[in-house]
Amino acid sequence: MRRTWSLLTAAALAAAAFLATGPPAAAADADLVRNGGFEAGLDGWSCSAGSGAVVTTPVHGGGSALRATPAGQDNARCSQSVTVKPDSPYTLAAWVQGAYVYLGASGTGTTDVSAWTQTPGAWKQLTTTFRTGPSTTSVTVYTHGWYGQPAHLTDDLTLIGPDPGGPGQPQPPAAPTGLTATATSSSSVSLNWPAVPGATSYTVHRDGAAPFSVTSAPAAVTGLAASTTYTFRVSAVNAAGESAQSAPASATTTAGGGGGGGGLPAHALVGYLHASFANGSGYVRMADVPASWDVVNLAFGEPTSVTSGDIRFRLCPVAECPNVESPAEFKAAIKAKQAAGKKVLISIGGQNGQVQLSTTAARDTFVSSVSKIIDEYGLDGLDIDFEGHSLSLATGDTDFRAPTTPVVVNLISAVKTLKARYGQGFVLTMAPETFFVQLGHQFYGSGPWGGQDPRAGAYLPVIHALRDDLTLLHVQDYNSGPIMGLDNQYHSMGGADFHIAMTDMLLTGFPVAGNTARVFPALRPDQVAIGLPATTNAGNGHTPPAEVNKALNCLTKKTDCGSYQTHGTWPALRGLMTWSINWDRFGGWEFSRNFDAYFGG
Repeated sequence: MRRTWSLLTAAALAAAAFLATGPPAAAADADLVRNGGFEAGLDGWSCSAGSGAVVTTPVHGGGSALRATPAGQDNARCSQSVTVKPDSPYTLAAWVQGAYVYLGASGTGTTDVSAWTQTPGAWKQLTTTFRTGPSTTSVTVYTHGWYGQPAHLTDDLTLIGPDPGGPGQPQPPAAPTGLTATATSSSSVSLNWPAVPGATSYTVHRDGAAPFSVTSAPAAVTGLAASTTYTFRVSAVNAAGESAQSAPASATTTAGGGGGGGGLPAHALVGYLHASFANGSGYVRMADVPASWDVVNLAFGEPTSVTSGDIRFRLCPVAECPNVESPAEFKAAIKAKQAAGKKVLISIGGQNGQVQLSTTAARDTFVSSVSKIIDEYGLDGLDIDFEGHSLSLATGDTDFRAPTTPVVVNLISAVKTLKARYGQGFVLTMAPETFFVQLGHQFYGSGPWGGQDPRAGAYLPVIHALRDDLTLLHVQDYNSGPIMGLDNQYHSMGGADFHIAMTDMLLTGFPVAGNTARVFPALRPDQVAIGLPATTNAGNGHTPPAEVNKALNCLTKKTDCGSYQTHGTWPALRGLMTWSINWDRFGGWEFSRNFDAYFGG
């Protein structure tokens, strides 16, 4: 809150696709892909949601090519499991045609790789290389397009490297049968099926999502949206390859509850209260906060130093806020809000409150000092508003699913400790900027070659690790530069389009740094609110009420979407957040009154 950030330069961030011819094959190397020219139709290939077909024109070589068409939440992924030799180098290549075509390999046992092109037109060769792990005997090679894009073409796909064997190799297993799907919560489904003879693992497929591997049934699928029907298929895998997919099985998740906290109305209004400063908008006493506000975040708890982890909170000084109430009056007003069903949280950070938990000592101090504030004021939970340089990723920390950077790991640990201490009623919210979340779709940390801003996408591992405890994520859709959405177009703040595109990313999920093997899973709609400035004074990117309503209409009703096509409709979207309650009063309560009018409050 209360700051802007500079756009990262293209020179520092650009990471173009690898469009070059691979190294020549060694004498003992072989092409291990089966039917890479698609001359035998789709033999050997598995395409998501029936998206693939073989065509005779245009082709790059021979008489056939693969034509795959994305539709809805499916990106037209066609894949093949290939037997390989452990601890060996391989070169993957394919000729492609179309906008946003990806080529990659997963399950390498080392670093999964991908290459892509965003330039339609003539045939282009994508090439990438990898080395298999010491126990890796099979990898999955794949190609796919992107959501909302037209059909793309792939031909002459090869995987060149050491031949893993000769006669007598095992055959791929049979396709699994008897697949069942059962919803186990508002965000998870359990899949079960009989074991397949000869299978060493299984791949779970869900339309619109990246496949994932399990060693046996049952398999738990998490991170799903409430009250939503999902369809699954399973394939069996061994060293010889991957089977065809099973018959589909569907399940509908239960109605939304929520990680951590709950107790919120179906549609909630969240606001920050300048409790420790005035900021030019005037001081608002806690007792004078209107009943429209369902969650009141006290801004801010700030550290004694950047790395101490020691968080302190005090009411605004009388010299700055002449009408400030006494601590006893403030605490009594909090209790009155809670008695009326409202939630009051301590927000940590803000523009000036840089917090870096770089040591376990700072982590433990954070837990104890935040607990002291929560206990003293009788608060309902914690809002994390880390900005500036509070979170950044160390060089080499490239996987949001398994972070290694101390400031990230320690923050996750600290929040989990607080949640365990206060139990299920603990309300946890986060207010990152787009730079730390949606920008991660393009750039993550310093990147594989270094040189990028290490803060890019740095909130993603925190959100992901805490998603089961998270009550609300309300990204600040303001003070932002243009951000690329799932339509591969840049969106700029200030209108409905920006909020639609940014929120669609959270509710659909997205590949991190363009790596389709590392997809940030969708959050539940009841976990997501849109963050906006209350007035033009509150921050860059103020959105007029009519545009706010268009964004809500598109996301919850699929109307007023303009040119952007969302990947779903989410009537359970939790609501709106604003900076701030004080600025809303300054603006004549325009923001909160519009919320009440829209949701019937």
